[in-house]
Amino acid sequence: MSKTVTAKAHTNIALVKYWGKRDATLMLPQTGSISLTLDHFYTQTQVRFNDQLPTDQITFNGTRLAAPQAQRISTFLDLIRQQSGQTAAAEVVTTNHVPTSAGLASSASGFAALAAAASRAAGMTLTPTELSRLARRGSGSATRSIFGGFVEWHAGHDDQSSYAEPLQDPVDWDIQMIAVVLKKSPKPISSTAGMARVVATSPYYPAWIETTKHDLTAMRAAISARDLEAVGTIAERSAMRMHALNLSAEPAFTYFTADTLTAINTVKDLRARGINCYYTLDAGPNVKIICAGRDTTVITTALKQAFAAEQLIVAKPGPGITVTEDASIE
Repeated sequence: MSKTVTAKAHTNIALVKYWGKRDATLMLPQTGSISLTLDHFYTQTQVRFNDQLPTDQITFNGTRLAAPQAQRISTFLDLIRQQSGQTAAAEVVTTNHVPTSAGLASSASGFAALAAAASRAAGMTLTPTELSRLARRGSGSATRSIFGGFVEWHAGHDDQSSYAEPLQDPVDWDIQMIAVVLKKSPKPISSTAGMARVVATSPYYPAWIETTKHDLTAMRAAISARDLEAVGTIAERSAMRMHALNLSAEPAFTYFTADTLTAINTVKDLRARGINCYYTLDAGPNVKIICAGRDTTVITTALKQAFAAEQLIVAKPGPGITVTEDASIE
C-alpha cells in the first residue's frame, strides 16, 4: 500500500489576465500573467495509490464522482503515472473551500493540490518549478497556485519554459481583496470553452497579446514599488479588456450579471470619493476589489447597501502550497 499524501493549495486571482491557449495539450498560454495568491480560498486534497483498486476513486466534497465526472482528474493522474512509473489506481479525496466553476479560481487551487499530493504519493520529488509545470497540465492557472504572494507565469514556448515563479512573497505591504460573491452556481460557459472561442473568433485578439506585454512590464514595476494605485489601475484595465474580448467573440458571451455592474459601479463611486479601490473579475460574475486593509470598513459598508454581509469575503495575500505525508483531511 502506498503512502497517503495531503496537499493544500490556495486560489490565485490574476491581476494581468491569462485568456487564451496556444497549445491546449500542454496548456501553454498565449501570454504571460501575474496573480495574487489569496489566503481565504483553498483546496485540500488527499491522494493514495492502491494496487487493489480497479479504477481511480475520486471523492469531491463528500460525493463519489462517477467516471465521466472524474475523467479530467483521472487523465491528469495518468500523466503522473506516466512520469513516475506508478501503475496503481488512486484514491483521491478533495475538499474544495472555493465555489466551483464560479470564477473564483477553484481549478487553480484544485489542480495545484492534486499535482502536489499525487506526485509525492507516486514517489516523485519535484522542485517548486517542476511542480508548477506539472500543475499547469491540469489547469493553466494552477501553475501559479504553487506559490504564495505575487506570482508571474511565464508563457514560454514549450513544456520546460512555461512555468510560474514568485515575484514577491511574503507580501509586506497593505494590499488585499474583497470578494463579492454574487453567484455560487456554475457559469454558463467554461473558461476553457470561452477562451477557445475568443482566440478563434475575436478580431481584437492580436491587440490583446500586445497590450498584455505592456501590462506585464507595468505590473512588475508597480508590485516592486508597492504602489496600490498602479497595481489596481493595471488590474482593472486588464480585466475589462479580457471581458471586452468575450463581447467581441462569435457568438458573443459575457460572465457579467446585473449585480456585477452594481458592484463595479460601487467601486467607481467609492473611488470618486477618494477611496483607493479597484475591481477585477475572472471568468465569472464575482467581483474582486483590490484595496488596502485600512479601507475595509468603508468599502464593505458601501457594498452592504446592495449585498448581504455574507456575500463579502475579505482575503489577504496567501501562502504557497503545503504538503504532508500520512495525514488525513480535516
